Parts: sequence; structure tokens; C-alpha cells
Amino acid sequence: MVHPQTNANAHITPHYRGMTDDQCRLIHCASLEILERTGVQLYYQPAIDLLKKAGCHVEENRVCIPAHLVEWALRTAPSHIRLYDRSGKPALQLGDRISNFGTGSDCLHILDHRTDERREALFQDIVDGIRVADAMPHIDFIMSMFLPSDAPVAADVQQMEVMLNYSTKPICFVTYEWEGTAEIVEMLEVVAGGAEQLRARPTAILYINPTSGFRHNEEALRKLMYLAERHMPFVYWPEVGRGLTCPITFAGAMACSNAGHLAGLVIAQLVREGAPVALCTAVPFSLDMRTMVVPYVDPDCKAFGLEMSHYYNLPAFNWGGMSDSKLLDEQAIMEATLSLYAATMNGGNLIHDVGYMESGLMGSLELVVICDEIISWLKATMRGLEINEETLALDVIHEHALNGDFLGAEHTRRHVREDWQPRLVDRHNYEQWMASGGTSMRERARAKIDEILSAEPRRILPPDVEQKIRAIIEKVLAAQAK
Repeated sequence: MVHPQTNANAHITPHYRGMTDDQCRLIHCASLEILERTGVQLYYQPAIDLLKKAGCHVEENRVCIPAHLVEWALRTAPSHIRLYDRSGKPALQLGDRISNFGTGSDCLHILDHRTDERREALFQDIVDGIRVADAMPHIDFIMSMFLPSDAPVAADVQQMEVMLNYSTKPICFVTYEWEGTAEIVEMLEVVAGGAEQLRARPTAILYINPTSGFRHNEEALRKLMYLAERHMPFVYWPEVGRGLTCPITFAGAMACSNAGHLAGLVIAQLVREGAPVALCTAVPFSLDMRTMVVPYVDPDCKAFGLEMSHYYNLPAFNWGGMSDSKLLDEQAIMEATLSLYAATMNGGNLIHDVGYMESGLMGSLELVVICDEIISWLKATMRGLEINEETLALDVIHEHALNGDFLGAEHTRRHVREDWQPRLVDRHNYEQWMASGGTSMRERARAKIDEILSAEPRRILPPDVEQKIRAIIEKVLAAQAK
């Protein structure tokens, strides 16, 4: 029986808006005034020359950017960025409110899952971390996770070798100085089969972190212009600190942060129209004035800042799955869950730092595995409710309701596997749980890590490509050793 009133496919994905369009417009207008009246300081002459040629007012390294140039850049920047896996298949779509999740980079310490000890990160921890992240079905992209204490030279280039060798997932990478940036791009080109192939199907995105929204350092600007020229995607995030490098009030801090991002966007579009850029837009950081520590997880500005990215219809870079805790305790799980939930509901596109602890100074593979389960739950939630003829099942209700037996219905068999199924969460009764070992979630996460790392490592790259990558690294190591 056809039911015209119910046969429409009604579906909505839940989301949360931190700001109205009118509020976004006010922050945008304030940012335009900051750029045109106050300006920003640039420490890379080619960027200054480019802006001067475009009609900006320049006094030494202070550049004031007119509003019309910002509006032009917002029109020319792509609203979506697509990243590919190693086989050339689309893997990540950055834009709208599509959320993708990944690890972070550069933790100085690791919470060792074998000993529960906080210790300095080693190069082997990067290998282990990438293998674990690659095995997690809901970790969509990878970052290097740790800054190894036993690889002081060219660590970023060596990290890229590990990521290329042990995972096929898209990569978000960092370079600590300008040196190594071109070499990493060369490594990506070798793996992709050439520069044009990498440009057409980018497998990685560079995370650039300038000094601040008002002071853009040479290395950051040089990276920006280099990537924009090659039409390779990058994240540009100039930080501002509330009460430090910008006003302590959220509105003023957001306007300053947003102005810094828009300055980077203008430069990128002047280098090459349509250069793919992801921003954090209006996300200032806060300082806990009692401890003088920057809290990594707070309920304040991140939701608001993401809304500016959606207002501009630009890809949004943000955080989730991390904690300020020093132990993998209740605080760690609470903060990881809430930060992932907030980032997802606010429509972050590239949600990174899964597994971070201690305000970004320590990483935990256990937390990565636990967050993978949390992310799977969130992805199931974000599917939303689908209402149509099939899901309302009025004919099935008519046939089975009065005898109270839907278990044997074909409709039940057709849909029974659609519900979310956990991989880590325990749903047994008490006797079954005890019979299987009576383990905690943390113990099950540790067992999963040990299972992954005990298997023979999967090498991704063909031997000849591995050799070419290693030759690039050896050249970098030799140059930096001089």
C-alpha cells in the first residue's frame, strides 16, 4: 500500500550553530576594519611586494589590506577541498559540515600503554602510533603524533617517511622550519607518480602555524606561497591569545583571529586564484590566569569560531578527542568525548589532535583507540533520522502488530544490522563479561594496541619508491648536518 504523505524521504543531520548570521557579519566587518585600518606585519618580502602590487598600503613591513581585496579572496577560495588515499580514491571531503577525524603531531611525551609511564617520545613511537591510527576504522587521516627526542635532525622529513610507509590514509603534516618543506612535497610527488598527479589528487595537507594574527613570520609565509603556487592544500592558522596578543573579550579576540586568517587567505589567492586553504577563522586561545597554562579543552570559543568558517563557506580546521589530564582517567574520557561531540555538532571538517593529553604535550595510543569508538558513535548519531515508506513500515505494522511478533518479519531481517555496533564498548551481561575476562575499557584498548603492533608491519610503498624517498631524506640529513 502506497502512503503519499509518508513516501517523501525526510532526513536531517543534527548540528549546532554557535552564532547567527548577523553575529558573523559583525565579526567579519570588524575584521575588515582591523585589516584596513591597523593592518598586519609581514616578515617575508615577496609577500609584501605581492600585496603592494595588489593595491595595499605598505609602510616597511606593515601592510593594510583593503576590504574589497578580502571580499575578492573569499569569492575565489574554493569552498571544498578533497583529499585522496594512496590508491587515488577520494577519502576526505573538507567543506560544509562534513566531519573527518585524525590524530595530531608533535607531542613531546607519550603515556606508554605498556608501563603507564609518561616518558619522552621516541622515533619508534611514531611508527607504532601510525600503525595504530591506520588500523582504526574511524580515524580518517593521520598526523605524526610525536616529536621524537632521538631524531633531533630533520624530524619532520623522517616523520613523513613513516607516514608514507605505514598508512594509505590522507596525511596532515607539519614542517618546523622552511627547510624540509620542499623535500616533503617532493616525497609526496614521488609517491603520487609526479607533481601533476599530486596536484590533481592531493594526498596530504600542510598545517602552517604563523607567529600570530598580527605577525606573520617568514617561514610561514614562504610555505604558504610555495603551496599556493603548486595548488596544494594547506591549513593556515595564525594564533592570537586572549589578553596577550589581542583583547581578552571574545568578540574582540575573534575579530583579531579572523583578521589574521583573512590576511593569509588574501596572500594565497593573490599567488594563485583558487588556491585550496582551510582556516580556523575566529578561534583565539585562552590562558588560565591561575595556572598560566593554555587549556586545550574549554567550552568557550571553538564553537563560535567554526561558525565563521561556515559563514564564509570555507573548509574548517579544528580540534577534538583531546584532554588536559595527565592520566587516562575520568577527566581524560570526559574531555575527549565532549570535545569530539562539540567539534562534530559544530561541523568541523578536519578535526585533529585525537589522543592528545596534558594540554598538547603528551599523546596516548590508548586514548586514540578509545576515541575511535567515540567517533564511531558520533558518526552513527550524525546520520540523523530517515523517515520514508520503508522506515515507517506501516504495512509491516498492519501485518504483525496485533500478534506482537516482528522477530521473524522479513523487514526485521533486512534492517537488523543497521544499528551501531561497538568494537570496544562491552554490552554483555555480568556473567558473560566475567567469563570473557572482566576487563575495563582501558584494558581492552591496550589489548587492541598489542594485537595491532604484534602483527607483521604492513609496508605500503614499493621498494623502488622507498629507495627514492630514502634518498631524499639522506640528502636532507647531509645538508642539515653541515
